[in-house]
Amino acid sequence: MSDTAKWYVVHTYSGYENKVASSIENAVENLKLHNLITAVNIPVETVTEVKDGKANEVKRKLFPGYVLVKMVMTDETWYLVRNTRGCTGFVSPNSNKPIPLTDEEVEAMGVEKREVELGYDVGDSVRIMDDKLAGFIGTVEALDMNRGTVRVIVPMFGRDTPAELRLDQVEALSD
Repeated sequence: MSDTAKWYVVHTYSGYENKVASSIENAVENLKLHNLITAVNIPVETVTEVKDGKANEVKRKLFPGYVLVKMVMTDETWYLVRNTRGCTGFVSPNSNKPIPLTDEEVEAMGVEKREVELGYDVGDSVRIMDDKLAGFIGTVEALDMNRGTVRVIVPMFGRDTPAELRLDQVEALSD
């Protein structure tokens, strides 16, 4: 058994995702299992719906019928999750031995937010390190951390030319 917490997918009855998640969280609190079950997540997306000319932001489940649990797999944690009301079991070829999500799957699903530290911010001058514009210096106009991109304005031929690049394709100019 591993001592590191990994993400597992739990199948629930349709519409029971919130109930299962809160039941697991309550059990963790009551049994003091914070070191074994570290997170419970229901992936959602915020969608803007327009009805009758009014725009409303609605949270929609990305994977209806599933809850993600980050835990150290032990007999105790397996039993706790597996016997939670509304839970039908772990997603796995063998329900007695669940398989955790890979790091790539976790990243692709956006379950865990990875902190990215940049040496630059909006308004700073940067040097483009990669791309057709390698070597050019520009000014950061916008950062999109969700997509991992930076929009840089590069002066070329007397005009400002926008370029959208990955965060790692530019570096801050040292003062």
